Amino acid sequence: MKTYGIIPASWSPRLLSLLRIGAAFGYMTHGTQKLFAVPTDGNAHTVALASLFGAAGIIETFSGGLVLLGLFSRAAAFLCAGEMAAAYFIQHAGNNFWPILNHGELAAAYCFVFLYIAAAGPGPWSLDARLGQSA
Repeated sequence: MKTYGIIPASWSPRLLSLLRIGAAFGYMTHGTQKLFAVPTDGNAHTVALASLFGAAGIIETFSGGLVLLGLFSRAAAFLCAGEMAAAYFIQHAGNNFWPILNHGELAAAYCFVFLYIAAAGPGPWSLDARLGQSA
């Protein structure tokens, strides 16, 4: 049995599914907070749908939901990656070169995670795999 460190290589497809589910869940909360002010600590407010933040909220909520379910995963993840790249360059990159200093490290991380999912597929624990689309 081939291993990478302490994890057997045979676990890779299932861990890809877990990465997709975990990343999409966290990503979606950014969208639901923008659109519905949920979850909140009492200070959240909704944004106008016909705004850049409204468009981001729609993509984060609904494309994130598709990625979470593993349905149309590659296209949805590619859209999510693009939205995060745009968010990074519009909101963060102009403040400082370094992501840790411009507070854009989460946007950059989501961008690359979703780009990987768009290329690798959703993994076996997905509706796409269940429907025979792409695993």
